[in-house]
Amino acid sequence: MSTSMSLSVRTAAAVAVSLATLGLTAPASAAAPAPHAGYTSTTASEEAANRAFFQAVLESVAEKRAAHPKSTAAVTVVYDASGAPAFSAQIARSTEIWNSSVANVKLQQGSNADFTYREGNDPRGSYASTDGHGSGYIFLDYAQNQEYDSTRVTAHETGHVLGLPDHYEGPCSELMSGGGPGPSCTNANPDANERARVEQLWANGLAAAMDKALEKSGR
Repeated sequence: MSTSMSLSVRTAAAVAVSLATLGLTAPASAAAPAPHAGYTSTTASEEAANRAFFQAVLESVAEKRAAHPKSTAAVTVVYDASGAPAFSAQIARSTEIWNSSVANVKLQQGSNADFTYREGNDPRGSYASTDGHGSGYIFLDYAQNQEYDSTRVTAHETGHVLGLPDHYEGPCSELMSGGGPGPSCTNANPDANERARVEQLWANGLAAAMDKALEKSGR
């Protein structure tokens, strides 16, 4: 998250106190996570890490699907939201948005998750992160979700899981423009180009990942 877009430490502290008052105890800031793709700014290395996150999720899904190679059902990406209870409504709404926007992949909460959601305080704001070895999560920052529309933030970060890169210079109508249009932007829906890109990624990308998974399983 860029310095110019950050809330002050004092404001962040106030948010943490108010959350504690509501019974939403804020865990300590995430300890030096791996490269990540943030809501307001992302470096080239973080974009590379974001692609690795998508690839890890794709491979995780493909390995599960390889056990039932004849299935014709839409691909399902499973997530665990237990680590972000304060954002359960936003995560549920984000899931509804994406599931109604694309057909080739569906999000579903459950066990044996392909990625997780977490919450807390981090000066970098919200982000999608991966260690490059098949483990990924979406971190939702308390302070940033007070400044920006929380459902948009959640749907944006979930877009990274589905393979979309950041495009901060885009208009508010683009979900992946993230914090670029400013806090007044509340659009939480992907536009036509973003929807088409996800459809393409999960049609073509999954086919390649499935070939690899089937070869690995010896089928």
